[in-house]
Amino acid sequence: MIESIALQMAMRIKAAAPEHPTSINVLKYSLSLILNAVFIIAATLTISLFTGRTKEIAIILVSYAILRQVSGGIHLKSGMQCVLCTTGAFTVMSLIHFSPISLQGANAISLILVLIFSPSNIEKQSRIKKEHYPKLKVISFLLVAANLVIASPVIAISFLAQSLTLIHRKGGE
Repeated sequence: MIESIALQMAMRIKAAAPEHPTSINVLKYSLSLILNAVFIIAATLTISLFTGRTKEIAIILVSYAILRQVSGGIHLKSGMQCVLCTTGAFTVMSLIHFSPISLQGANAISLILVLIFSPSNIEKQSRIKKEHYPKLKVISFLLVAANLVIASPVIAISFLAQSLTLIHRKGGE
């Protein structure tokens, strides 16, 4: 669904500016990414109005996205799968309550995972050169480590969920 909407939008853009060098496929890809994010944000915030967890959802949306940008992670096969899984996961995460011990446990697991696996699966998703990957690992670690001081259960669950998406099997995804 997202891909077909993006294709329709790309064809309209290309028809309006046929001389522009950007291909329909490149436009479609870019629009798919934008639509994916918009649908996730809109759906998750809409659901949060019914659960009463809008503040938590906002924190999850921001913290997850920031860590994902520098650490990478798995990608689902379609944009709609991503929207449905992410919206569902974020909604469930906003409802979870952590004890202080669980909070620190989630932080510790996230720290270990980002040290071992980040950055993960970003080669085709980013234009960042491989020589900068160690910096991405350090940034990922520092982001997660910051929650040792902040001590936010919402950020801890968000970082834990994102850190779990970094895990990959040896020899390929």
